Amino acid sequence: MAYVIGIGVLRKLVLKVNKNALLLGCSRNVAAWNKDWKPGPYPKTPEERAAAAKKYGLIPEDYVPYPDDGDGYGDYPKLPPISGEARDPYYAWDFPVLKKNYGEPLHVISDMLGEDRYNINAKPRFSTATQLMVFLGVMTVLASLFLLAENFSYVHPVMPKQYPGPGVKHYTFEPAE
Repeated sequence: MAYVIGIGVLRKLVLKVNKNALLLGCSRNVAAWNKDWKPGPYPKTPEERAAAAKKYGLIPEDYVPYPDDGDGYGDYPKLPPISGEARDPYYAWDFPVLKKNYGEPLHVISDMLGEDRYNINAKPRFSTATQLMVFLGVMTVLASLFLLAENFSYVHPVMPKQYPGPGVKHYTFEPAE
């Protein structure tokens, strides 16, 4: 009987500790839902702009929100697009895999600006006009060779196919004379 009472007391103690741990855990998590990271409404006054700049860790002079054109960016800052490859690889980043620092606001298209994705800051080796001219030149040469060679057929020389007929022997198992 004492064993059962001891288990009941222990169970109550564990539940009490777990409830406190749960409350502490919930109070420490400031942003636990996606709605907590949702941008606020578009700032219309200088005070709202200053508050939004502080929210995103920017100084008010550097804070420029996206235009209020209905895309839903709200007060999110319009940051310059800088790819992961364009960032300094030797800087002591807080998160070196993504080359990001703690508290740094992400770009709206940050999922496309990683090192394993599109490099928006890359300078092409050749201009677009040069690339187009080379492509059209190669395609023109290949098309002209095809059109010139189309009139000449290339067929392997072969004997006419032998079909079995009545009374004709096409093979024998006797040695040739």
